Amino acid sequence: MPEDLAPPLPGTLHHVEIWVPDLDRAVADWQWFLEDLGYTLHQSWEHGRSWKLGPTYLVFEQSPALTAHRHDRCAPGLNHLAFHIDSPARVDVLTAKALANGWTLLFPDRHPHAGGTHQHAAYLESRDGFEIELVAAITA
Repeated sequence: MPEDLAPPLPGTLHHVEIWVPDLDRAVADWQWFLEDLGYTLHQSWEHGRSWKLGPTYLVFEQSPALTAHRHDRCAPGLNHLAFHIDSPARVDVLTAKALANGWTLLFPDRHPHAGGTHQHAAYLESRDGFEIELVAAITA
């Protein structure tokens, strides 16, 4: 059976849904990034979008039930999403693109080794307070 037709491994993520205070801003922040990583637009409706890579998709929805106007990554709940990146050079390219698209570099004094010397990583925060980590292993 081809890999793309094989059933997902039990226990892997099906999807992650992220509620956002402003869908247009979330699309501007996330679309370029996800599509650069190979995600494709999966669903689109008035209050949401989703992008899919393999069997997993990420949903961004502006829900009327939202109780805050900014994500607090330091509160209980989601702290960040971490993405495997294929090389340190690609982490640097994506970091530059993120900064050009309104993201903020976190821990700049320790960049790109804030996660340790075994990896080349960037920790970035969106305009709505969502954090991503771009991680490439350092190979000797």
